[in-house]
Amino acid sequence: MTPAQFDGLMPIVILMGIAVLLFVGGHFASVLLAPKKPSHQKSMPYECGEEPVGSAWSMFNVRFYVVGLIFIIFDVESVLMFPVVSVFRELTEKGEGFYILDILLSFIAILVMGIAYCWKKGDLDWVKSFQVSVKNNK
Repeated sequence: MTPAQFDGLMPIVILMGIAVLLFVGGHFASVLLAPKKPSHQKSMPYECGEEPVGSAWSMFNVRFYVVGLIFIIFDVESVLMFPVVSVFRELTEKGEGFYILDILLSFIAILVMGIAYCWKKGDLDWVKSFQVSVKNNK
């Protein structure tokens, strides 16, 4: 590694070291300075000020997870379109507008196909009915 390359990486290394020191220092400061008064009230699961009912390890509907995952996927993918749209005019002036538009529309088409698949599969229905189909073997 040449000295010029080392000089370019030094600010990053210094900032990473400062970040690690701040994290470790803050953690140990909280361990040393935080009051330690354990009680039954503090060891209970927190449920918005309500008395807990049942066990904290109860099963919940997986639909919460599926809807949250679908939201995160489409939220992140929609955020990824903003940088492309923000420089689209500059890319059009360079003659790459149709190429970028093609890629962006393909990306949106894949998103639409994904949401159509989730919709057809029934993952977006909050109340899902389970029907058993009976095949007649004749």
